[in-house]
Amino acid sequence: MGRTFRIKVRMRRFRRQHPRIHFAIRSFMIFSATFGGAYGFVSGSRSENSGYDPNTFAIGASFLFALACLGLATLSMRLRFVNKRLRTLAAHNEALIDRNWELKEAEERARSLFEQQGDLIVLRDHQGRITFANDAYCALAGQERGALVGTRFDFDVVEQGDSARESNGTRIHDQRITTPLGARWIAWREGYVRLDAGQAAELQSVGRDVTDRTETERALSEARDQADAANRAKSRFLAMASHEIRTPLNGIIGMGGLLLDTTLTPEQTTYARAVKTSGEALMALIEELLDYSKIEAGKLDLEQRPFALSTLIEEITELLAPRAQAKQLEIAAYVDERLPLEVVGDSARLRQVLLNLAGNAIKFTAHGGVALIVEPGIWPNEISFLVRDTGIGIAPEAQQRIFREFEQADERVARTYGGTGLGLAISERIVKRMGGRITLTSEPGKGATFEVAVPLTLSQTGAGQTTFPSPELAGKSILVVSDGIEASLIARRLERWGSQTCLVSDPAVAEALLPERSWHAVLVDRAIGAAIADHLGEVARAHAPQRLVLLTSSSRHEKLSPAFTGFLVKPLRAASLAARLALTPEVASPDLAPEPPAEAKPATPAKGLSILVAEDNEINALLMRSLLTKLGHRVVIAVHGEAALESWLAASSAGTPYDLVLMDIQMPQLDGIEATKRIRAHEAATGGHHTPILALTANTLVEDRYACFEAGMNGFLIKPLDRDKLDEALAGLAASRHLAV
Repeated sequence: MGRTFRIKVRMRRFRRQHPRIHFAIRSFMIFSATFGGAYGFVSGSRSENSGYDPNTFAIGASFLFALACLGLATLSMRLRFVNKRLRTLAAHNEALIDRNWELKEAEERARSLFEQQGDLIVLRDHQGRITFANDAYCALAGQERGALVGTRFDFDVVEQGDSARESNGTRIHDQRITTPLGARWIAWREGYVRLDAGQAAELQSVGRDVTDRTETERALSEARDQADAANRAKSRFLAMASHEIRTPLNGIIGMGGLLLDTTLTPEQTTYARAVKTSGEALMALIEELLDYSKIEAGKLDLEQRPFALSTLIEEITELLAPRAQAKQLEIAAYVDERLPLEVVGDSARLRQVLLNLAGNAIKFTAHGGVALIVEPGIWPNEISFLVRDTGIGIAPEAQQRIFREFEQADERVARTYGGTGLGLAISERIVKRMGGRITLTSEPGKGATFEVAVPLTLSQTGAGQTTFPSPELAGKSILVVSDGIEASLIARRLERWGSQTCLVSDPAVAEALLPERSWHAVLVDRAIGAAIADHLGEVARAHAPQRLVLLTSSSRHEKLSPAFTGFLVKPLRAASLAARLALTPEVASPDLAPEPPAEAKPATPAKGLSILVAEDNEINALLMRSLLTKLGHRVVIAVHGEAALESWLAASSAGTPYDLVLMDIQMPQLDGIEATKRIRAHEAATGGHHTPILALTANTLVEDRYACFEAGMNGFLIKPLDRDKLDEALAGLAASRHLAV
């Protein structure tokens, strides 16, 4: 069977290789067989002994013809089948040819792309010999491909960068190599690949020239380092400048305060107050510059502590009230009762922003007033603070500019109202640092509204608590006679409490409304005029005898009309208003607001605190001696750290230790930090008396405060010293140590 198959294969191969010879042989064989058969048949039929029978001959001829036709039909069918197969094979062959051309073209394109790739591509066998290198690699190496293939050529490495390995085993690393074109940084990706089955895997290295990127990154890093160094230098400079400015300012403001305590003529009092006011204005400017420098240096740290929202807002309005009342302006606050009692955030920074906005509102308002409204924001846990005024307004083209550093609405405003143009820029950065936003809505001549929206989460300690019980005012009528900005906020609050509030600005209309119904309470604002308010109080006494309340911005020491059953001092606290309206009916008294008796001041103790003051500035030392002596304490002055340490050691050895040390930070010979460390080290070694030490510093940076605490100080006082704060600190110290002050 195998031999027959091999013969057939050889014959087919012969036919394909010699088609003409095969055709001649096949034609000759067919002709010979046909001619031989025909010749034998004719010769046999003509023979005398052939027994020729025409019938039999006809039958035989017909049978042979039938066989021939059958053979021809079979051959024709086979030829048709073969032709069909040939056409199918031809079409398949053409498809294979086209596919082969496509593969060749793709291979050529891939090879061209592979070789002309901008990245470096090199393949190495297990012995490190190069089996392929593309054009980019050859160009960088400065050699032909034929010279590189089969060698162990590699670039000299000047600097090796970081290396990492991916999960698929690919190694990634950077190298700085030497080339004929100079030193270049190459980012390599190396991994093993198998090009053909049955062959060993080869190491494929693909490198990309990242010299420009690396140099740019290094330049940026160096620039960032230089910028950080410049920021640190600027912070040090500002801290030093702050210290150097605060030190004489401490003397100016402090001595001005001491001078005002003496007997002066009216003219001298005016001059002394001008000196003190100018010093305080300069101090406010320094505070703004320091805050700006902290923000620029990225050192603005935010605290996250719970604080009472209503208390913060009311303290701000009360703090700004004297400034507003000096300009005959009203200032009022409203905190929505839907807000939580306590929230978590940085109350000091929030106070700074709101004080700046409200202070600006007072400065740029000549008539009307300023309102501070606190409401829920548009997002969860967001609180919106609105500072609204009736001032000069801001032009649309200036509304974005005023948030930039050292920018104001226009030069006329800057000349008229002054200022550095830093307050709003600082406020905006603080608000953004807190994750909030600050927006402005204003029209020239119609006032402005600043909105500060910041996220403040609910404090768990104050959850579910309320500051005060709301009065039961459902269905009760209250008449408010006022024309100020606070009147609308009072009416809004009263309506929230359920009352039927009637707000009237015209006293004549109010007088006409009094007989129409029974009033639960009548609130009369003295801003409509003292005489008019007193007259209206007399008239309203017959219609609201139980709660007739006067709203006044005057002090409680002022004599008020006996027609009123009580009074409230503006700006109103919500708790005071609620308490006044919830009280049982008062009995009218002709003297509701008497001059309060003078508070009995505690007698100055015969023996105050023994205080060591370490201060190298003569004026500040004189100021500290004067302030502390006036407060009844005994003072010893040391002009530098060494003298302070010697005085403390001498007092401790004599058995009369100081009760307190006030330590200046920056002093010659031995600074306050080092002196404190030595004092604490001596106390730890001897187990002696622990002396409280308070820092006297003009530096307000956080790191300076940390340095004070790390050295062992108990607290710090910031220059310029405030007499009340100093007295409060000393009183707290005396109370904690059970000492007489």
